Amino acid sequence: MSNTSDMSSPLNKNFSKRIKDIKLNSLLEITKAINLNSSTEQLLQILENVLKTELNIGKLVLFSNENGWKCILKYGVGEEEKEIDVEKDLLPIHEISTTNFSDGTLSKTFEIVIPVFHKTVPLAYVLIGDLEDKVELSPTIKHLPFVQTLASIIVVAIENKKLAKENIRQAAMRKELELASEMQSMLFPTSLPQDKVLDTSAFYLPHQEVGGDYYDFIWLNKNECAFCVADVSGKGVAAALLMSNFQANLRVLFNQTTSLTELVRELNSKVMASAKGEKFITLFIAKYNLITRTLTYVNAAHNPPLVSIGNSISLLKTGCTGLGMFDEITKIKEGIVNITSGTSIVCYTDGLVELENDNSEDFGIESLKNIIRENQHLDMKELNRLIMQTIITYKQSMPYIDDIALFSIRMH
Repeated sequence: MSNTSDMSSPLNKNFSKRIKDIKLNSLLEITKAINLNSSTEQLLQILENVLKTELNIGKLVLFSNENGWKCILKYGVGEEEKEIDVEKDLLPIHEISTTNFSDGTLSKTFEIVIPVFHKTVPLAYVLIGDLEDKVELSPTIKHLPFVQTLASIIVVAIENKKLAKENIRQAAMRKELELASEMQSMLFPTSLPQDKVLDTSAFYLPHQEVGGDYYDFIWLNKNECAFCVADVSGKGVAAALLMSNFQANLRVLFNQTTSLTELVRELNSKVMASAKGEKFITLFIAKYNLITRTLTYVNAAHNPPLVSIGNSISLLKTGCTGLGMFDEITKIKEGIVNITSGTSIVCYTDGLVELENDNSEDFGIESLKNIIRENQHLDMKELNRLIMQTIITYKQSMPYIDDIALFSIRMH
């Protein structure tokens, strides 16, 4: 009878009302802070104030899984949390329970473990202690679920803030990549000759939104044209930026000289200045004179283009080292080819011939030769389309491993 009388006394009723008010006000304060997009530090400060000041919890450590378990809040303790092995001591705990650390000192410091889960995934663990002398709020199951709820709200809010920030960062990056992709597409020729004199076609497939492969076709004068294919080591934005700079330099230099040897030597200096030895560029560049029907070229460590004359296919290998590999290129050799009517040249980057299938077998240069040899009746646009269709089938379920550039030209 006395216990019933005590529970219904005005003192206990006032205490119960005060606890309810604390819970309600705490939830309102946290909800308001989340809606105002308060910082992580502000949210954790609210949690500390509620638990320490309002609920009289003397010691607390909060572990959160932030790419590994980290202590994001503590008070009333020294460095004890460093002795806790979350994986070993806390992960097995799925319900509010008393502590049972192998280290007896830790068990004396912390009395209760409160796990915070999202479905079956552990998000956080709250360790609390110094409750024995708190008469007005005993460490019973009655109030601990509220502590669990508060911690859950705070931890999820912090996680959502990180996700929102990451989503904003990724959205900004996507926009930048879209812009970079649009800008890079402007570097490629808007039109290629397809007439009775020259039949040219090109295809470009970046491994990411932007890439480091490049092709170009330039009229030097009414009787002479130049074309090239290049490949920056690496992928992505850094490679694309270096290639953009390279393309600008190439076009400027072609206005100053038509000597391929001098051009390649100057381009090497430009690449060294831009990449500072961290990246290099392989390049195939050629000039074709429509009157003399002479092709002059330099292959700077690039995949050798394939020259098709009838059933005969040869490789254009003469040249020098890649651009940006050495401060100076001392030896540059120019190759010269006399072009007969109907000669085709297929230039490509290593992303095409090094593409693998499910058996880890490269597509290879021999497969490319066979396609060219067996389809001489096709124009260059149709030939490029057939090459791409073939490698799409060939790779099976394997992903593209690199950028792919393809430039084909036939001299009638």
